[in-house]
Amino acid sequence: MSSSPPKLSFIASNTPESRTALDELTELYGNIAAEEADMIVALGGDGFMLQTLHETIHNGKRVYGMNCGSVGFLMNDYRADDLHARVAAAVENELHPLRMTTTNADGSESVALAINEVYLFRQSYQAAKLRVVIDDRVRFEELICDGLMVATPAGSTAYNLSAHGPILPLEAPLLAMTPVSAFRPRRWRGALLPNRVCVDLTILEPEKRPVNAVADNVEVKSVLHVRIAQMPTLSARILSDPDHSWSDRILAEQFSD
Repeated sequence: MSSSPPKLSFIASNTPESRTALDELTELYGNIAAEEADMIVALGGDGFMLQTLHETIHNGKRVYGMNCGSVGFLMNDYRADDLHARVAAAVENELHPLRMTTTNADGSESVALAINEVYLFRQSYQAAKLRVVIDDRVRFEELICDGLMVATPAGSTAYNLSAHGPILPLEAPLLAMTPVSAFRPRRWRGALLPNRVCVDLTILEPEKRPVNAVADNVEVKSVLHVRIAQMPTLSARILSDPDHSWSDRILAEQFSD
């Protein structure tokens, strides 16, 4: 006796292409409420997929994305036919987010999660000046730069790659620490860190050199201290077609022109 097909909940970004796809797929397969569905089908681009992963990270729902946007690195190709078979055959990857905890100039504390990266950047014309501590050991008493990020393997092909950071295989137990326009030490190009470490970044001269911090799409202004650590107890679950898995995409990205 064959098992019943998975119950799908379709969600879409607000672009015309995504809304058209939502109407087509709803007509073919129906549309279950997200809380009752076996998995979420996200229709849009990479930004919408990242938003969906954040929304499902606490409930364990699997997310299968189809590209109706411009980039679509995180997405599968859009096809309306035989969707139940596609999602049944899909490969699952679990992504463990970074937790960013900030102490802010106004005395408050902020907490946010990042699936891609945590990024600190200068707020004014003055370069940022940071003290870098990893697992309670000072690595830089003073790093002067326009910005500094800590990226997961999932985020290594995003802003990290644009800043000339390394691409990390999805299965690698690593984080990439990558500077943006490092001035001192001038030749420092970043580091690979075990994903179990705790990173503490202290902003030096914060009144003269104010710094903002971002965890994916959550920005905190005028931070004084940022702590970054991976959360192994939380998982975003993303599905990809087996003939175009996310691991294959990351490998291929390293050989693109």
